[in-house]
Amino acid sequence: MWCDLGKSSINIALTGLVVASIVVPDTVFAAHRHRSYNTQEFRAALKGLGYNVKAGSDPLTDPKTVKEISKFQKGYKLTVDGKANPETEKHTALIVKILQGNLNLVLKPSTPLPRDRFYGNSVEELVKEYQKKNQLPETGIADLALRQKLDQEAKTILANSATSDSSTTTKPKTKPTPKPTPKSMSKPTPKSMSKPTPKSMSKPMANPTPSPTSQP
Repeated sequence: MWCDLGKSSINIALTGLVVASIVVPDTVFAAHRHRSYNTQEFRAALKGLGYNVKAGSDPLTDPKTVKEISKFQKGYKLTVDGKANPETEKHTALIVKILQGNLNLVLKPSTPLPRDRFYGNSVEELVKEYQKKNQLPETGIADLALRQKLDQEAKTILANSATSDSSTTTKPKTKPTPKPTPKSMSKPTPKSMSKPTPKSMSKPMANPTPSPTSQP
């Protein structure tokens, strides 16, 4: 069973890392990335991720803790030796960082969680808030089922955000407005000034004056 869960968890880890990277800048984590967990921090991280270990600073060598560490290693296809080796600590830190980033994205707290690999009180309180929102027992423990559900919500939010951004930045192509063509200023054709034809001035024919008839 854990092998099957491990496969899906690894996929979630890989995709969730992208989610976490987008949400919160990796500033606080930089100060801690080269430091290993101390015993108390590692116990808190495993317990917060749903493994049955006690909180505190007791050595990680008791049979119950060794068994839970081995279960974690087997589930994520790591070297199974029941010890908090560097590989196991690195993978634990990765999962906690993903959880912190997804909580920030989904719940949008006023003070975002730093991606600092530690499962502290702030992480626990946001997990409880998420559980309350989804009507789950408010334990503050982010087991595998909760992390899978949270991861899916975070990916949906990112997908919707990307779609929204693309629709607002891509302006529809508009046809260029044609410039008005200036009307041709045709010159008026001058009317032909035809000269009037002079009327012929013919003199009237005078009636002949009758000659007087000589009387006999």
